[in-house]
Amino acid sequence: MSGLFTGLRPANSSHTTSSLMGFFTFILLLSLALIAFFLQFPDPITQFTDSKDDPVPEPVRSSSVDCAGLLGQSGKVSFPYYRDWKFDFGSDLIPKICITSTTSGGIEQILPWIFYHKVIGISNFFLFVEGNAASLASCKVLQSIKGVKIIHRTRDLEEQQANSRIWNETWLEPFFYKPCNYELFVKQTLNMENSIIMAREAEMDWIIHLDTDELMYPAGREEYSVRKLLSDVPEDVDTVVFPNYESSVERDDIKEPFSEVTMFKKNFDHLSKETYFGYYNEASQGNPNYFLTYGNGKSAARVQDHLRPNGAHRWHNYMKNPNEIKFDEAAVLHYTYSKFSDLTSRRDRCGCKPTREDIERCFMLDFDRNAFAIASTSSEEEMLDWYRDHVVWTDKELKLKLLTRGILTRIYTPMVIIQSLKESGVFSSVIAAAQKNISDSDNQNLVSSENVNKSLNYNLREIGESRGRKVLEISAVNSHAIPPQSLPGLNDIHLHI
Repeated sequence: MSGLFTGLRPANSSHTTSSLMGFFTFILLLSLALIAFFLQFPDPITQFTDSKDDPVPEPVRSSSVDCAGLLGQSGKVSFPYYRDWKFDFGSDLIPKICITSTTSGGIEQILPWIFYHKVIGISNFFLFVEGNAASLASCKVLQSIKGVKIIHRTRDLEEQQANSRIWNETWLEPFFYKPCNYELFVKQTLNMENSIIMAREAEMDWIIHLDTDELMYPAGREEYSVRKLLSDVPEDVDTVVFPNYESSVERDDIKEPFSEVTMFKKNFDHLSKETYFGYYNEASQGNPNYFLTYGNGKSAARVQDHLRPNGAHRWHNYMKNPNEIKFDEAAVLHYTYSKFSDLTSRRDRCGCKPTREDIERCFMLDFDRNAFAIASTSSEEEMLDWYRDHVVWTDKELKLKLLTRGILTRIYTPMVIIQSLKESGVFSSVIAAAQKNISDSDNQNLVSSENVNKSLNYNLREIGESRGRKVLEISAVNSHAIPPQSLPGLNDIHLHI
């Protein structure tokens, strides 16, 4: 038997020792390689909690604060990205990014919107305020936040914009002298022109136009950061497009969309054509289009010479056709008609009559027209039934089907960030501090300030009509402004297959 296994035995002891040492050396090298491999990935918690760049304060507690029910407070910070939520940064952020917005929203909407964007790397905000946003109480709060600049719609601003370059050119002309959505579109574009000047003065690198019912969603990078996203854009790119996703509400009693809505419908740009057109009818829920409102996204632009807006959704350049790219994963989350009260609030902001002719003249998109007609001619019970049929996603089987196909998607990060900000006491602390600084004389001026803003609603149109426009010659580079646009419909399938 011994001869049978002779060939399997080591020839001598020195050979055995050499083999063992080689084996252990291999194991050691393999272990070191594995350790080095795993160390290249930062720990998802300590990556943010160990940061020394963003010192964080203890949340300030207040006993009684307006908006406390909506903006709340609790004892400790639960979100790991920033330990103290101080947001005391600015010059150290590279690139420097600003957002400009025209808003009449309440402080309960604007405050979470600002601080969410601060978390993801936005340092400066240029807010053109009207209505609720222009009240003294709201402005005191907003002006107390570092990096926020408030611009009121005053007579001086109206006259300045009536003499601006944009007002005297032809590319925005089709939207002039029309009410409601058209007038808002013109105001937004003129305000964007002013914002470019402010962005240059503040030495910003990028500028984004965004409404206060929209949140940036910087997907596609390890770091959840618009700053990281834009820092990776090639230097020869002038503008980048963020396709928009649209909120898909599952209840009719939403009060805080940013904290309660987690389901969104993806944009055509982020779906395969087969999936988009194959499930178009089911995804549109019997509405005129795939999305309720616009589908052509929003864009960011490098702050550079000759930059100009091209309507609320795009940027352009007076001297060249900008080099533009579109993000494959990052998006803008649009929380549209996410509250039942949006039906009446949108109706009340528009002075149009519920006639076919007036509705066509006031609104650009079909769903907005239908919603205005319903809100203007129906009882509250009828409006609620219509809202449930056309906006709320109640069919569980359909939701599961479209989630499985990737048309609907769940996005939780904005909700987590905003709820954590709320629990940490950031919002209530800012409000409490601002309220202490409102004097009796300020309170007396509150009503008159709000009345001034109301009286200026149509001054731009009146000033422009009374003075006339000196139309300037422009090059072919400057085409008409891009309005809010619907996504492709089934009639357009032949253009995309």
